[in-house]
Amino acid sequence: MNEIKIFAPATVANISCGFDVLGCCLDSIGDEMIVRKSADKGVKITKIVGEILPFETEKNVAGVAATALLEKLKTKLDFGFEIEIYKNIKPGSGIGSSAASAAGVVFAMNKLLGEPFSKLELVEFSREGERLACGSPIADNVAPALFGGFTLVKSTNPLKVIELPTLPDLYAIIIHPQIEIKTSDSRAVLPNTVSLEDATKQWANLGSLVHALHMKNYELFSESLVDFIVEPHRSKLIPDFDKVKQKSIQAGALGCGISGSGPSIFTFCKGMQIADNVTNVISEVYNKTQIPYHMYSSKINTQGVKILVI
Repeated sequence: MNEIKIFAPATVANISCGFDVLGCCLDSIGDEMIVRKSADKGVKITKIVGEILPFETEKNVAGVAATALLEKLKTKLDFGFEIEIYKNIKPGSGIGSSAASAAGVVFAMNKLLGEPFSKLELVEFSREGERLACGSPIADNVAPALFGGFTLVKSTNPLKVIELPTLPDLYAIIIHPQIEIKTSDSRAVLPNTVSLEDATKQWANLGSLVHALHMKNYELFSESLVDFIVEPHRSKLIPDFDKVKQKSIQAGALGCGISGSGPSIFTFCKGMQIADNVTNVISEVYNKTQIPYHMYSSKINTQGVKILVI
């Protein structure tokens, strides 16, 4: 195989009680990428459609992740790789735009090389792309993008990722207000210390959420989607966040929170009918703000990056 086309999925990270550790993979939102072997050695980005992004390998998250993979190969190659990126996930949206590019390219290269690396190793390479994007080699977006479903980053040194089950009829509704929230600003509003009381409630929720996924318990899952530490501060940066959360839960959503560092807001729903109702009420809220927005509805993607037929 000399060429491969893949779907690189969007992801939701910082899921309420799981700041920097818990994420999930989305099914109907994502980028497409084509990666092919080339006569010239190294990595070259030849095409970018949908967003204005750097073509220089060392300045593009896909290029950096690809380079990290090549540097770990034990055998020298007599060929290189060309990368085409078709962006559908807007950078800065809070649903893993950089993670999709980084995870997608290393998945594709690994396939073309005969899969010498494990998924965990691919997460390591992808983290280097995230280091370029946000200054830190975080894994809470790239892990679900590569493993699929829900994932828990147990540790980063050494890297350990735990695959979690997925509730069978779970839908994620995402609203992406067309505003910019800089990562530096979203980090700056967070407190340097938290109370023992809030920390205790937070890790209790994380533990019960993991249990709810294993037991397929929607009620417990819903009860666990509460963030005592990050959301109270970051939600102030997102217009009408509290109203969206209130209205969506009244319409039957299991829970609502900030996707990544924002400005996107996620809600989880059981079943398509409730998901449609929640989509409508969130749209009603934002239609009154005069802020442009995009809405997405997606089941949970249990596969992660997918191969597409060329």
